[in-house]
Amino acid sequence: MVRWWAIGLFFTGANIPLLGVMKDVLHIPWLIATLISTEIVTLLRFPLNDRWVFGYPRPTWKRLWQYHVANISSTVIWVSAANLFPLLGIPHLIGAVLATGVSVGWSMMTNFLWVWRKKGTQQASSPKSPKTRELLPKE
Repeated sequence: MVRWWAIGLFFTGANIPLLGVMKDVLHIPWLIATLISTEIVTLLRFPLNDRWVFGYPRPTWKRLWQYHVANISSTVIWVSAANLFPLLGIPHLIGAVLATGVSVGWSMMTNFLWVWRKKGTQQASSPKSPKTRELLPKE
């Protein structure tokens, strides 16, 4: 989980200058810049999460698609929560922070329990590398 957080925090930080370059240097409209940067970051994060965090030897289109759905749903949850909290009397900046907590929690659930969920027990066709399997607790 520490690796998942490290990748997420790194790319959150990398997204800010990427947005700055697209908006201020390339003069891309803000909405388009945010969509492009989100896609770039998603495509860069996916193989790192797939291999370094979850130990799969190679990415698959299915997991990439699921990862996109998970990211989109997390964004929708953040926007919804960030707009709902002020309606409940919570100041908008505090609501944005709370919305981040809600969306990160959702992202963790979708990443760990859906996108990279292990089905059944470890088998011969296990996605984990042999070295990673050695570190796993015996079932």
